[in-house]
Amino acid sequence: MRKAWDSKVPERVLHIHHTPRGPEHVDVELRPILDEQGKVVAFVERLTTITLASAQPQEQGLVGRAPTFKAALASLQRAAPAQIPVLLQGESGTGKELFARAVHMGSPRANGPLVVVDCTGLTESLFESELFGYEKGAFTGANQRKIGLAEAAHGGTLFLDEIGEVPLAMQVKLLRLIESGSFRPVGSLRTVHSDFRLISATHKPLKQMVADGSFREDLYYRISGFPIRLPALRERVEDLPLLAQSLLQRMAGQPTPRLSEDALQQLALHPFPGNIRELRNILERARLFADDGVIRPEHLPEDTGLTGAAKGSGRRNDLGELAQALEQFKGSRSELASHLGMSERTLYRRLKALGLN
Repeated sequence: MRKAWDSKVPERVLHIHHTPRGPEHVDVELRPILDEQGKVVAFVERLTTITLASAQPQEQGLVGRAPTFKAALASLQRAAPAQIPVLLQGESGTGKELFARAVHMGSPRANGPLVVVDCTGLTESLFESELFGYEKGAFTGANQRKIGLAEAAHGGTLFLDEIGEVPLAMQVKLLRLIESGSFRPVGSLRTVHSDFRLISATHKPLKQMVADGSFREDLYYRISGFPIRLPALRERVEDLPLLAQSLLQRMAGQPTPRLSEDALQQLALHPFPGNIRELRNILERARLFADDGVIRPEHLPEDTGLTGAAKGSGRRNDLGELAQALEQFKGSRSELASHLGMSERTLYRRLKALGLN
């Protein structure tokens, strides 16, 4: 309050309230009211609960306890209340759109629109007409004026999904939009201004693309004000039970089946190249076979488990070879995990599943 009193401008802070349901993040804004002489006569306090994630299944699907996941959430909590551009980086299927929605809902623009632009497969002409809109008669088939997605995001958030797919020729126009908020619809001479918060996402190595000349360096630094790395599912194997429970609860149909311990152990052996999206597909199929409400190993696809892990890693980590490797490294799990290219936690679950713990 003292800072708001002295500065005479709104001040904001993020508080963590401890409730019976767990930590609750609250965005507190204190806005001073001035009289005709410019003196502070009162304050308006606005409290906004930030919906993020917890270690319990939630509607948003952001659940987990793994350190890598909690680190991503901590970054999200810091970035959400601000206006800084956020860049979400992670493999396909790691939940980048869910994170983008959480950033939007935790921001002062939560009541505004969240406009998603899928940059995948857009040609230069289509990208420009979709993002900037067009005037009637701008090209064949333009029978009426269309508002672009950038204009539709006014007052809210513009989410550029897979920004690494934006054609190089269009990146300069995208940079101009991000820097000034201004653009011209296709076939128009008028300039349109849109006020939005920017979130971008990609699974591509943008820094390498900058070095290769396929992505503009100035655009990269403009969109990466606050980068957040989303962990792959194989980096958070300990979250499998929570994620599976959350996904099953949100699937249509009742009652919700449960995973047997053997099925969980088999899933823990799988590398999940498709990450959470692949896990969802596996569970969607498996639940159709769980007549008694329990998903068992035989309900999972044949390549799920040790065979799938071997395919994904390029190594045949079967029982004999893992036992031999463990002996070779004199029982050192950290050295063995480094040799196999996995985390110690993932290695522990695989050793446990094979009875080598």
